[in-house]
Amino acid sequence: MHISGNFNKTPYVEVKGFEKESWEGWGQISLALRKAVKGTSRNGQVVIVETYQGIHMEKLQEQFTNIFEPAIFIHTAEIFKSEDEIRRITQPDVTDDRIFGYMTRLEMMDLVDSQKLGNARKKVTDSKGVVLIFGYGASLVCDNPALMVYADMARWEIQLRMRRGEVDNLGIRNRGEGIEKQYKRGFFVDWRICDRLKKDTMASWDFLLDSNDKNNPKLISANALRAGMEQAAKQPFSVVPFFDPGPWGGQWMKEQFDLEKDPENYAWCFNCVPEENSLLLGFGELRVEIPSINIVFFQGRKLLGDPVHARFGDEFPIRFDYLDTMDGGNLSLQVHPLTGYIQEKFGMHYTQDESYYILEAGGDGSVYLGLKEGIDPSKMIKELKVAEANGTSFPVSRFVEKWPAKKHDHFLIPGGTIHCSGANSMVLEISATPYIFTFKLFDWDRLNLDGKPRPININHGIKNIQWDRTTNWTKKNLVNRIEEVASGDGWTEERTGLHEREFIETRRHWFSKTVTHHTNGGVNVLTLVEGDEIVVESPEDAFEPFVIHYAETFIVPAAVGAYTIQPHGPSRGKKCGTVKAFVRVNP
Repeated sequence: MHISGNFNKTPYVEVKGFEKESWEGWGQISLALRKAVKGTSRNGQVVIVETYQGIHMEKLQEQFTNIFEPAIFIHTAEIFKSEDEIRRITQPDVTDDRIFGYMTRLEMMDLVDSQKLGNARKKVTDSKGVVLIFGYGASLVCDNPALMVYADMARWEIQLRMRRGEVDNLGIRNRGEGIEKQYKRGFFVDWRICDRLKKDTMASWDFLLDSNDKNNPKLISANALRAGMEQAAKQPFSVVPFFDPGPWGGQWMKEQFDLEKDPENYAWCFNCVPEENSLLLGFGELRVEIPSINIVFFQGRKLLGDPVHARFGDEFPIRFDYLDTMDGGNLSLQVHPLTGYIQEKFGMHYTQDESYYILEAGGDGSVYLGLKEGIDPSKMIKELKVAEANGTSFPVSRFVEKWPAKKHDHFLIPGGTIHCSGANSMVLEISATPYIFTFKLFDWDRLNLDGKPRPININHGIKNIQWDRTTNWTKKNLVNRIEEVASGDGWTEERTGLHEREFIETRRHWFSKTVTHHTNGGVNVLTLVEGDEIVVESPEDAFEPFVIHYAETFIVPAAVGAYTIQPHGPSRGKKCGTVKAFVRVNP
């Protein structure tokens, strides 16, 4: 029995020496920005506020107008192409599919009308007073402003605002369109475009505005931001986990992690998905929230390591998350695409290979994995299509193998393997990152939380199911492929996966004394799967001791090199266990 409530829901990276370069609330922010404008030697008339998709445009526009009292105000909506034109040029990436699109190659300039941009630039050149340029692509209007503020947003907060109908997508007014359409456009188009401009402009930022809390904004200098990202890239750290209910969600996380009791359940915990999660930077008592993907963009080689960065670029390839079905239901029956399929159909260069590590399980916990021996694929496909067309049940047990699941089992799920977690399992999902590409085949006759059917993707799915992955093959290749690889005084290391078709390796360490780890030039991601508390330390005191509690996940950047882990606090002298994932790098 683990200690309830110790799970850290707000981990942060402490950044020392920049407390005077961080401000909270519009009062402090106003004073800091006005002082900065007066003190600059650059063009003292032009201020740029570049924004990420999802900010509350009207609110920020009002605040910055009050701060700078500009003689000329330029909102970048003035330079964008028409909404009809933007929809036309983005449609090939957005597509008519309910869920899937293509990662856009468009840039912010592609959404801008060149004549309107020229007019805006001339307006700046001809101005005699303060000019405030505000909005998406503001940095395209002037090359050398007096001041540039970047208003950043965490992806998860953007999604919450989409659900509430508070924000529009890039260049169009669609806040009433619904989360499904807005999220798809954000994922495939908006966030790619904004990220490209973010990477192009960061060297020119003077300040970053944390705009996640509309009632309590925070501002830090660009130097403080860079120092925070540099600090994170050389020490173990955790991103901020977020929790979400679902139609199959359970109750375990609500109790174990001391979550708010109002939601009916919690289905997901995203505890290491840097594209979605936030990172908190601590400046004294102030906590500033930035998208954790910023670390990948601006400290990628130190974070990922050269071999991993060379292969994946500005992407974090390892994803950890929780799937809670304790006192809940089965996940949707699903399959992930094969690598060739996702490359050909969606332009992605790798797929979501994954695994289920069972953190906790009830007596009837289970995982559906692989097909039964001797099934007829044509009959299964027919049954799936009939179930989708008529809203009838699909006889899962006739076609799909069901395996009992107990604590510390590990099920490997390379792309093309039919699978889902059954009820009463607490799953640590370890996978590659392109998580949106899941082909649902059957959803157990239920509706989503919004009362609508969840999307089923049978036509995609049946083109990827590997029909030879039946019971005997699955048992031999995918269920508890555990082998001891090393041991020492008070510790044992085991290889638990993943399958040879998957690029992620997982290692489990059991230990009651100190065990030494090494990043070996690549990023490590770990979760404490047994024990109440451990401490992560540097043999050379290169970083402060880092305490981790049961079920917490943390990242160890490649640049860290050697580090040790040992039981700590109430676990001192007791047996603990971690699961570690890293990208296999061929010698």
